Amino acid sequence: MNSAVPLKLGIPKGSLEAATIDLFKRAGYSIAVSSRSYFPAIDDPEIECMLIRAQEMARYVENGVLDAGLTGADWISETQADVVCVADLVYARQSFGKVRWVLAVPESSPVQSVKDLEGKTIATELVGATERYLATNGVKARVEFSWGATEVKPPVLADAIVEVTETGSSLRANKLRIVETVLESNTQLIANSKSWEDEWTRRKLEDIRLLLNGAIEAIGKVGLMLNVEKDNLDCVLGVLPALKKPTISHLSDGEWLAVNTILDEALVRTIIPRLKEAGAQGIVEYPLNKIVL
Repeated sequence: MNSAVPLKLGIPKGSLEAATIDLFKRAGYSIAVSSRSYFPAIDDPEIECMLIRAQEMARYVENGVLDAGLTGADWISETQADVVCVADLVYARQSFGKVRWVLAVPESSPVQSVKDLEGKTIATELVGATERYLATNGVKARVEFSWGATEVKPPVLADAIVEVTETGSSLRANKLRIVETVLESNTQLIANSKSWEDEWTRRKLEDIRLLLNGAIEAIGKVGLMLNVEKDNLDCVLGVLPALKKPTISHLSDGEWLAVNTILDEALVRTIIPRLKEAGAQGIVEYPLNKIVL
């Protein structure tokens, strides 16, 4: 394969779609989605995108319909697809963190553990993984596939559910209580095994991995640069977090230094006034798109 044959890349349609497109934007790729097409435009002629439901992504990558795609580790587990994990990307639909598939029951339910569900009915979209979870715990229960609105099924249509959650707010709103975590998941960049063996494709995917990881590293961080007289340098460095290692360089005026560092954005509002008190001048805060480690 070479650059004349574009990399066929699956973008997850649905809940992960916006977060994925935003992550690619931070990484330097512009993806434009049209409501009338399942083939988003991307400003890289070496990539051809296709919108695919995350639940089906691993199967299409395994079969070679796609060279690569982004989907959750949960759906890879569910389909038992034989694919190559190129990158572990910890981001989700609402936050840049992991999600959990949890076993939940009505608040009034007597169920306290999965063992209490012997002979009961569980509704979920994640049927295979739930059945394996029950088997691991020695529990025999009926697992029904849920087409949606899973939270409203207990207690009339099911005794319990296995549902994905980031914050638990939807479960609480439906008066459900989390009993146990079935599995944790995050997004992965996966590749077809034969595509991964191709030198050009692997290099392209490794470049994408580098840029996506760099974009994730930059989430919640900003750059900070300032000028300081040599006599005040120790005071300024004392204000900065101890684990940070700023870059220090000389200015044209031999008595002044430039300090450049990266900080958590949440800390900056506290640190900037203290830096000013310590003698820093010309303080500039700037956004970051990528941090490549």
